[in-house]
Amino acid sequence: MGFCISCGQQHQDGIRFCRFCGNQQPGDQLLARLRQEAEQIHYMRLQAQALAQQQQQQQQQYQQNQYNQQPRW
Repeated sequence: MGFCISCGQQHQDGIRFCRFCGNQQPGDQLLARLRQEAEQIHYMRLQAQALAQQQQQQQQQYQQNQYNQQPRW
């Protein structure tokens, strides 16, 4: 099942025109390319999240080290 790119109504896969609004739907080749691009974007997002988490951990570790190095009067 897919969804119309114009009105969002659910329809069967492989149709050329939406039965609700009549707008043309993308072909199978375009859908395959869009799915591939979406997977790439998802992978890049996961990498960015992992990098951000790693940087946050490094910053927390640095702050902890700075706190431990302060003189205690």
